[in-house]
Amino acid sequence: MKYWLLKSEPDVWSIDEQIKSGKKGTTWDGVRNYQAKNNLLKMKIGDLCFFYHSNIGKEIVGIVKVIKEAFIDPTDKQKKFVAVKVKFVKKLNIPVTLENMKKIKALGELSLIKQSRLSVMPIDTKCWKIILKMGKIKL
Repeated sequence: MKYWLLKSEPDVWSIDEQIKSGKKGTTWDGVRNYQAKNNLLKMKIGDLCFFYHSNIGKEIVGIVKVIKEAFIDPTDKQKKFVAVKVKFVKKLNIPVTLENMKKIKALGELSLIKQSRLSVMPIDTKCWKIILKMGKIKL
């Protein structure tokens, strides 16, 4: 299993809307960056992803699970980009802000900090565990 981070603007798609999508989950579409596309292509069923509210809040608020691997993004008329399907797993007990992540030396190499505009990024196991602890959550 691999770990990822998915970014969404909460006024476009929030963790609460993700929760409402239930067991059927939702299509994670609209990604138009080639590096993010390559990350979507690497995702496998069962991989876990942090759900990050970007722009408003700038914080990790929950966890979702990949339930369908990459397929052509239905919102891409040119059929160059892909989407995955994810379902809600759990909310963090305490949202983990970008500001607080920047204070943790062990998280300094996170793409979220180094490439802040990237919308889909891998998270290594060590960083995943640190962020889970910061969010006061157990899986």
